[in-house]
Amino acid sequence: MARSKVAILEPAWIGWKPMRAPRFFRSCIVLILAAFPAQAREPTDTLTIRTLQISDHPGQEAPSIYVSGQIVTALRFEKEIEPSKTKLLAWEGRFKAPLVGSQKVVLEPLRNLDAGEALPLLVTLIDGTEFMFLVKPRSREEWGWTDYQVNVFKDPNSYDAVLSSLHDALKRERKLSAENERFKVEENSIDHAYATLLANGQVKQTPFHREVFYRPKNEDMDMVVEVFSGPGKAAVLIHLTNTDYGGPWTFDGAYLTRDFTHRTARPFALRMNRTHIIPGQSGKLAVVVDKTAFEMEGQLVDLALQIFRGDGQLQVAVAMDHTLVRK
Repeated sequence: MARSKVAILEPAWIGWKPMRAPRFFRSCIVLILAAFPAQAREPTDTLTIRTLQISDHPGQEAPSIYVSGQIVTALRFEKEIEPSKTKLLAWEGRFKAPLVGSQKVVLEPLRNLDAGEALPLLVTLIDGTEFMFLVKPRSREEWGWTDYQVNVFKDPNSYDAVLSSLHDALKRERKLSAENERFKVEENSIDHAYATLLANGQVKQTPFHREVFYRPKNEDMDMVVEVFSGPGKAAVLIHLTNTDYGGPWTFDGAYLTRDFTHRTARPFALRMNRTHIIPGQSGKLAVVVDKTAFEMEGQLVDLALQIFRGDGQLQVAVAMDHTLVRK
């Protein structure tokens, strides 16, 4: 049987570096990327429209507005805004000039703000009412979001405030219903059971055979990637150790697509033994992909798995060749 090759592409070395591959592959290519700033997740799936009700309590802290680079964030108020008394401090070099008019303030960062940055935003309405906000980067301490539109209300009993709150409540209810339905499906899913075993280190109890073992280079995360073949399925197990991330590492999302140029999502099962990894701590992430996810137009195609961390950056990507799926 002819030997195949595993090709590795690293950010610091652009090119294909051949390595000896496991015994079973035939012309199989596995691509692994360590995280680097150019690989940011497109944040469209986390753009949020939310309602913000401001109380008159003197001890209330300034509400936070979460922004992402080159993504427009709009704040919408109940009354007209006084442009001359509405200011975003220290925006030069960080934002395009804020747009203020009618009942809206529009912000557009030129780049992602650094962790810990918080820019004061003062908004004054024509009746003299003042609002103070802190404009911050998308949170990396938890499953954060980017504000696409924030509807700001001071009177919680106004028609617009009640209507906006109702829409938020209905959106949360739909999300919870979808999650409950997903949990019911996962309870009876063999792929999720296999992913749980992999994430718990019980590889021998699964039908998978390891074909690739690789340690991507990364400054703040020690990573090991294992790729498995299986009967009618394929799997990936990622080991993560937070060595110097500067705080807790958080999981943001996993995406499986036709390849790195297509956007159509493919189904898969995912399990993690922890979604937050503090410095010095380790965690595992397991993904199991059924043969049906590889099928398109009557034939098997290659897929691309991408894992993103809490700040929206790509942590690791693995291109899964269709030959991983054994008959």
